[in-house]
Amino acid sequence: MVRASASAVASVLIVGSAQAQDRNAYFGQTHQHTSWSLDAYILGNTVTGPEEAYQYSMGQPIKHPAGYDVKIKTPLDFQGVTDHSEYVGVVRLANDPNSPLSKLPVAQKLKVTKDNTAVKIFQWLAGSIAHSQPITELLDPSIMNSVWKQNNEIADKYYKPGEFTTFCSYEWTSMPQSQNMHRNVFFKDCAKVPEAPFSAIDSDHPEDLWNWMDGQRKAGNEALAISHNANLSNGIMFPIEVDSKGNPIDAAWAQQRMTNEPLTEIKQVKGTSETHPDLSPNDEFAGFEIMSYLIGIDNSFSKLNGSYTRQAYQNGLAMQDTRGYNPYKFGVVGAGDSHNTATAYSQSDYFGDHALVDATPEVRLSGVVASGMDVLQTGTSGLGGVWAEENTRESIFAAMQRREVFGTSGVRLKLRLFGGWGYDKGMLSQPDWVKTAYAGGVPMGGDLTQAEGKVPSFVVWAMKDPVDGNLDRIQIIKGWTKDGQIFEKIFDVAWSGERQPDPAMGELPPVGSTVDITKATYTNDIGAVELKAVWTDPEFDASQHAFYYARALQIPTPRWSTYDAAKLGIVPPGNAPATIQERAWSTPIWYTPTEAEAAKAESGLTVADLLKNGATALGDDDLKQLVVGKNLTVRNNVTGQTANVLFGVDGKRIITELDGSQAKGGDLLQVMHSVSNSSAGYEIKDGHIVTTIEGTPFELTVYHSGDKYVAARSNEFGYANYEVEALEGEPK
Repeated sequence: MVRASASAVASVLIVGSAQAQDRNAYFGQTHQHTSWSLDAYILGNTVTGPEEAYQYSMGQPIKHPAGYDVKIKTPLDFQGVTDHSEYVGVVRLANDPNSPLSKLPVAQKLKVTKDNTAVKIFQWLAGSIAHSQPITELLDPSIMNSVWKQNNEIADKYYKPGEFTTFCSYEWTSMPQSQNMHRNVFFKDCAKVPEAPFSAIDSDHPEDLWNWMDGQRKAGNEALAISHNANLSNGIMFPIEVDSKGNPIDAAWAQQRMTNEPLTEIKQVKGTSETHPDLSPNDEFAGFEIMSYLIGIDNSFSKLNGSYTRQAYQNGLAMQDTRGYNPYKFGVVGAGDSHNTATAYSQSDYFGDHALVDATPEVRLSGVVASGMDVLQTGTSGLGGVWAEENTRESIFAAMQRREVFGTSGVRLKLRLFGGWGYDKGMLSQPDWVKTAYAGGVPMGGDLTQAEGKVPSFVVWAMKDPVDGNLDRIQIIKGWTKDGQIFEKIFDVAWSGERQPDPAMGELPPVGSTVDITKATYTNDIGAVELKAVWTDPEFDASQHAFYYARALQIPTPRWSTYDAAKLGIVPPGNAPATIQERAWSTPIWYTPTEAEAAKAESGLTVADLLKNGATALGDDDLKQLVVGKNLTVRNNVTGQTANVLFGVDGKRIITELDGSQAKGGDLLQVMHSVSNSSAGYEIKDGHIVTTIEGTPFELTVYHSGDKYVAARSNEFGYANYEVEALEGEPK
């Protein structure tokens, strides 16, 4: 895949000409833990609760769990405290002599003493959840309801419409076999909430959470959920075949998911969930703040397929095209998951995320691994951005529901995206261009329907964080599907400076760097304050489902680990990036072809077509005879790509040639299986060639059709896209 660029429109003007915005950008936190969360308390956050969380976000200093003061540089516009609903508040309140809960008999089992340590209490409580043996005394409504009521009263206390918005919210903490399936649940109105939250003790299946939310909605308690930390879900956050209970995914499942969780986290302290270098090897910026492990398990790995938003968007298109429904048209926010009550957003003022585990520069740089988490790979909190009319619960909640939201890596980088059919390239010179954009199209989160014979245009705009790095570029990431296969391409559409794309490959040269790594400093001598462009898709195919989202990148600045090293007077760690390019991601805009446009596309061959025409699937013995020890030519009929594949007798297959040239390890090989290297293991089992890629098994089924061998991949939604034949000179 060749990178593509468009002509740039860059400006370093301070926006004094005030964009005539119908809506304003508000930044907030949708994932925050305090001492009321069981794990936070055990990690050493034993004092500060939801009140202090709101105080911190409003700009007041509070105590870090390690005892020093922390203060946010720029107050937030909105926040929801999302303590874990499972036994929420019980340990903290049992150890507070002023709490009514501390007077109850069960509190004696929760009070920390020399013999009854915090770790021992945690093991008791967490074990009861893991083994589905809930502690009935702690589920008594007198405890559960009172803690939830107190949480909501605190949210109401700090709600200042027009200045600072709070939400009644919590985290549903499903984690089957250490696979992260958490959701944060937000209620629109604190006057309309249930008596108690639905927790993973009630059920750890998201389908049951959605059923409960449907019931709440019918009762007048409007709510939405934000799925999060998909990168640590081990591939189960975004399934394509069966749900969490093993039932086939269908249109009703897709609709229920989209109704209840229109948003997901794209970045938080435990990594980024946009994409992964092994899923997007042609994306030079795919390796941003990557983490992949199972929570609580050292030396573990979270499967990539099913764990990242870009692939979910792509698979959603394929599901829409082949099955008629798309469960993955969600918006994105950045968030925290800090367990300190306070959250660090700035690289230069980072104070860790997990209480006493990472409270000092010395500890953070020591290489400590806690519950599978490499502290050096953790980072600052992301931020959620919403485009809303005013800073109120009603307006911000509505923005979340319509998905007019964006996520940042923690900086106050503003980002807008509009899509339409008739945007004029000169419109950005007009002071009321935003109104024109709304009138002529849809904002991020919207859907485009075909305007006959036209090609969509997109308006992108980004404004830098006033107190952080300048802007490098804006990109548009396009995804599409054809015959069950998924594709992506990255377009540079606006950039700073006088750089020009490489005429052969289309790649834009790096912006450069002003970072002094030893001093942990940088300057804004490069980059832009503002970037904007009107871009038209040069490769638009009206018959194909597609999505488009914007990604804005800052110039390189020092990472928190480099700042920590400078404070200690040591060299930055070699196993962490010394610099970082902070960024923002928009929610996509989706294009769906009309039935008439879709019918114009030449349809590929399906398995159903093969079987209807008398093809037969090969069994194990026939497969072994066909492939083991053989050098085969495999043609992808969708892309036209041809590869020579050697299936070794040792259970390894190696791609020896790609389109007539020697294959390279970094190629994205859409040949039988996408791999990030030129070789992979395989086995023949139950009538399939099974290859495990990045921990996820895929099956290839080969059919004998006339005088040909035709193959279908298990993740290509019923299409048989490959022709297989022995190389000349090889036995047939």
